[in-house]
Amino acid sequence: MAAIEISWIGALAGLALAIALILFKLAPTYALILGAIVGGFIGGANFSEVISILISGTQSVQGTVIRIIAAGVFAGVMMESGSAGTIAKFIVDKLGGTKAMLSLALATMVITAVGVFIPVAVLIVAPIALSVGHKMGYSKIALLVALSGGGKAGNIISPNPNTIAAAGGFQLDVNQVMIGGMVPALFGLAVAVIIASLIKYKGTKVTDLEAAELEKSSITNLPPLSKALVAPVIAIVLLMISPVGSMLGVDFLANLKIDSLFILPFAGIVGSLALGKTKEIVNYCTAGLNRMTPTILIIIGAGAIGGLITASTLPAEVVALVEATGISGVFLAPIAGILMAGATASTSTGAILATGSFSTAILNTGVAPLSAAVMTHTGATVIDHLPHGTYFHVTRNAMGMSMKDRMKVVLFESMVGITMAIVAVVLFGFIL
Repeated sequence: MAAIEISWIGALAGLALAIALILFKLAPTYALILGAIVGGFIGGANFSEVISILISGTQSVQGTVIRIIAAGVFAGVMMESGSAGTIAKFIVDKLGGTKAMLSLALATMVITAVGVFIPVAVLIVAPIALSVGHKMGYSKIALLVALSGGGKAGNIISPNPNTIAAAGGFQLDVNQVMIGGMVPALFGLAVAVIIASLIKYKGTKVTDLEAAELEKSSITNLPPLSKALVAPVIAIVLLMISPVGSMLGVDFLANLKIDSLFILPFAGIVGSLALGKTKEIVNYCTAGLNRMTPTILIIIGAGAIGGLITASTLPAEVVALVEATGISGVFLAPIAGILMAGATASTSTGAILATGSFSTAILNTGVAPLSAAVMTHTGATVIDHLPHGTYFHVTRNAMGMSMKDRMKVVLFESMVGITMAIVAVVLFGFIL
């Protein structure tokens, strides 16, 4: 690979082509691989060199792929067993009433933070939100701001594919990135609640007919909270052992670096046993893997385009451009996250592309790996909810919203995302 030298023009053309094809609805994996191939040829590579670039790039993401496959066990248990629904219902029931927006945002944040995908988290909490909104007279726009904002906050502190990818792109443990995102996440939660509270009576309300339908379709056989918490508590405790050991100066704990590859499947299986769902473990694993498969395929494609960019002069050119403009290299990380997630309308895909394609350039500006990972990750939440992605439409359908109302939420979602990105930049770019 060292002998292969690709022009930065080819790398940029390949990346631009891949993004354009994604926007035209070609499967992201094919779009990314095709972009890598075309970019390689434009950059001056021959047939054998293009193959070498593709193989090297896809091999570089295998660590991330296997961790995401392992995380599917945990995600499957949380989603399919009803545990996530139990946790969400408990939070809303306890806070409810005048603290409705906080309870809804917090519920979505928590169940996303414990490993449930953000669109699934919104689907789980949406019926509860609509029921609360009907009783309190709140608008659907405000309700979705609370759910989506809380979900974004939870997503940057979760063992979800986006966090695993952000960690893997900078050679970090996933728990380091989860902890690093905690302060930005709390700010994001606060902004989501404030915005939702300010606009809670503005916009379309939940109708009586919708409320009646919710009553008919409400799920009553959810597991008890004590059992639902087993899997996430085990996962969080085990993931925190090494960081806590480092903070306390306990070398034994600090050196006990148990990877999420082991922790998440273990927590999921123990959680299934606690739920009394031993016979369902295989089904949970299958369901979890099925949910992870689209992300895994995207990562393989992202590895291909990342291999192209790594083999090119683009990282060096980006660093030179940053230095020439006098802009701090700190801003390259969040900008990469914002642009890639905005182009693909996906937090996971944005984080994967930003770290896989620009990690070298970001680190070459002198930014520390953890700072780079957190800033890139939070940047990926700013405009990842645009209409050309699935999240926009999944959440619109979950809330029974018109396209006009759903578009109104986009700006408020971006305000939550930009808040988290700014806090991350201030904290990790200038303070720490």
